[in-house]
Amino acid sequence: MLENKVVVVSGVGPGLGRSLALRSAASGADVVLAARTETRLAEVAREVEAVGRRALVVPTDITDEVSAKTLKRTTLEEFGRVDALVNNAFAVPPLQPLTEVDIEDIHSGFETNVFAALRLSRLFAPTLAEHSGAITMINSAVIRHSRSPFGVYKMTKEGLLSLARTLSAELGPQGVRVNTVAPGYIWGDALKAGFASMAEQRGTTVQHIYDETATNLDLLRLPSPDEVANAVLFLLSDLASAITGQCLDVNGGEFHR
Repeated sequence: MLENKVVVVSGVGPGLGRSLALRSAASGADVVLAARTETRLAEVAREVEAVGRRALVVPTDITDEVSAKTLKRTTLEEFGRVDALVNNAFAVPPLQPLTEVDIEDIHSGFETNVFAALRLSRLFAPTLAEHSGAITMINSAVIRHSRSPFGVYKMTKEGLLSLARTLSAELGPQGVRVNTVAPGYIWGDALKAGFASMAEQRGTTVQHIYDETATNLDLLRLPSPDEVANAVLFLLSDLASAITGQCLDVNGGEFHR
């Protein structure tokens, strides 16, 4: 799907970021890995190279303009082009009611979840335009409900959705497509650890928590990181060449649109 393309992935960690990198490589792409923790990037880079593709490790603070510009410069020096950008990095703001949360904490959430995505998208837009490239924003199922105490998180992710749609309109004439993937539960290490903690507190098993949660999904199971990554790959690929400005939910049927 991505044969000989160059894909930049921000927020590479042990969960979805890793799957995005490895699924891109398995689909034929060389991958640029961006995150703050270099040791984690190096681990994923070795896995990318093990499937026969090149990996470039660029420790990056996407909230810093200089660091983001270094990511772009290093990428172009190494590969000379960029075909796709995945804005995967995110931060979960304090889970407090909007009537109580500190306004500065709201600012902080927007800095990572919205402004940083805009920063990278603007920086890479010119080279993406040269190759009819694509941008995918990783959003969240939080945009599909208004449950407390997720108000601040929803504000930032709604902002990211609006950003993607506006960039689609602005960059579309240059041949750049901009879409969004909104996962729900992702059955990766972070959620497994959360379920383990919950199970201990409630005196039950992880499987019980899993089954209880999955009851609310049409498929009766939680999507894996690879399944979410596959949706992203589709939107980055030529199979989605006429799709832009859209949000694809990957939630196992928890919410319907």
